[in-house]
Amino acid sequence: VQLQASGGGLVQAGGSLRLSCIASGIVFDSHIMAWYRKAPGKQREAVAVITEGGTPHYGDFVQGRFTISRDNAKNTVYLQMNSLKPEDTAIYYCAADSFLHYVCSGRDPPSDVAHWGQGTQVTVSS
Repeated sequence: VQLQASGGGLVQAGGSLRLSCIASGIVFDSHIMAWYRKAPGKQREAVAVITEGGTPHYGDFVQGRFTISRDNAKNTVYLQMNSLKPEDTAIYYCAADSFLHYVCSGRDPPSDVAHWGQGTQVTVSS
């Protein structure tokens, strides 16, 4: 299984980035896809998840700024991030699992996730 994330970079506060994650080695449309992030000194936290059927869920801190989507024909999940804040600075990880449904509520801890990508750095300057 390989999850190849890209799209991170350096952006000023208020700017936008679009992350992409291409999956291989899994039956993509049978997997829940998620984005997590980990900032220095903080625990890994769920940013957004999208179910097999395309229903999105977001962490409380997103507050309407991010949009997760998926293209099953391309085995790709996206995270469009707008109105970025310095506190969004972190390594963003793509994740996949067949059974996680409560990622953003915290009921499915990161330790339960089956597959992880390598991460892409997002840095937001003030």
